Amino acid sequence: MRFLNKQLFSLALLVAVLCFGNAYAQNTGADAVLGTWVTGSGKGHVEIYKQGDKYFGKLVWLKEPMTEQGTPKVDKNNPDAKLRNQPLMGLVNLRDFKYGGDNEWEDGRVYDPEKGKDYSCQMTLTDPNTLEVRGYIGISLIGRTDVWKRVK
Repeated sequence: MRFLNKQLFSLALLVAVLCFGNAYAQNTGADAVLGTWVTGSGKGHVEIYKQGDKYFGKLVWLKEPMTEQGTPKVDKNNPDAKLRNQPLMGLVNLRDFKYGGDNEWEDGRVYDPEKGKDYSCQMTLTDPNTLEVRGYIGISLIGRTDVWKRVK
């Protein structure tokens, strides 16, 4: 009887390890970045989604979504005058990322609506709930990294 209990325990432990390992494997790979992230400033949440084989992000929450006049905030700093009246909510500010392996997404663009500037960008998932978003001009050495946390 004692031998049978040890075998059942070993089998249960093996199943638990396999299930945990499979769950971990599903969260490390190209789609591990999917979800909603709070920006480093805490002013916004960006939902990262997949379209085809590329990754995009859009603003889905703003700490202050309205102007002092009570109207929704718009992309007032956009260099294209035709786009300055588009709402910030729903604005796609991450575009065209490709998964490069090793929890890195590259060859993308990030738009900063506060400055009205568009930058080359790469993203690195340092752990399941921490994303480093690096915007840069030219080479990645000349840029800034913002650390985002996963919204739970």
